[in-house]
Amino acid sequence: MDENLEQSFFKFCKLNEFEINPKQVEIIKLLENFISSKKNFSDFFLKKKLCFYLYGGVGVGKTMLLNFFYDQIKITKQKIHFNEFMVNFHNFRHKEKNDSSIKNFVKTLKRKVDLIYLDEFQVTNIVDAMILGKLFEVIFKENIKIIITTNIKLNDLYKDGLQRDQFLPFISTIEKNSIEKELTLDDDYRKQNLEKTRRIYFPLNEKNMFIINQSFRILTRGKKKETKNIKTKGRKLVINNFYEGIAKFKFNDLCEEKLGSEDYINIANVCKHVFISNIPVFNDINSNQQLRFITLIDIFYEKMIKLTVSCEKNLENLGSSKLHKEIFKRTLSRLYQMTLS
Repeated sequence: MDENLEQSFFKFCKLNEFEINPKQVEIIKLLENFISSKKNFSDFFLKKKLCFYLYGGVGVGKTMLLNFFYDQIKITKQKIHFNEFMVNFHNFRHKEKNDSSIKNFVKTLKRKVDLIYLDEFQVTNIVDAMILGKLFEVIFKENIKIIITTNIKLNDLYKDGLQRDQFLPFISTIEKNSIEKELTLDDDYRKQNLEKTRRIYFPLNEKNMFIINQSFRILTRGKKKETKNIKTKGRKLVINNFYEGIAKFKFNDLCEEKLGSEDYINIANVCKHVFISNIPVFNDINSNQQLRFITLIDIFYEKMIKLTVSCEKNLENLGSSKLHKEIFKRTLSRLYQMTLS
């Protein structure tokens, strides 16, 4: 960084016409100390930390701040969505099939990067929960720095999850190595242009079905139709309505079937605009489908996929299962942004 990070942030805000928020500036100062190589007393305790864990509600600017920071720092680095990072790890481990797979994965990582940026960190399945403690322990031993955005404070990770007691060593490991900071703002900036939203249709009736189908026909006019086959670890997903990167699905096609992060990443890699119809109201009965939908939207958001959706009710009344209520707030916020015309 050629100039003070705080000064660069002020210029960044002015250029993008962002309001300068004192709470965000405070985070920027902490991030500069976190990455700084200066040897003075004020940096001593921060320099011992290898992880910057930034959490807060939806739409407060966590990703914006860490994206800015990531773009400014001049070290070898990698930005990756947490879901994709874990897919890469499990694929590596599957190929290695030995007790040294974690160490070998991290050594491979160390040859490429000094810092990893994990966006939207969350733990939702027992497979990841069981392995994360050992994985992060080895990452920290290799002196790889990590920056994280998440909606969840450290002690609440994988809350009420299956066999959570076996996940607690991970929380202990990351706490010892982390600067944990909450970012709070009064407004969700993604909803400030809510009046511009044009691609969310509700309720599920004939009129809205006609509108969404008409929008799809207009957008794909003159484009070549093909059948796209998405293959993931022996699973095959057929996209029948695919026109040069524009695809149409029913909610059940994507979230009723046993699909996961890697399937959604592979879909996102061939799409630029996705239509999803018949999104239901969520509750404890369809919580598994809701979790897949959360994962899907996270990945599509990261890959900058545009969305057109039809829902049983408007987003404020889509409901949620008790288990996913907090993380679903992020999903709703992202849906507002991804459907803007």
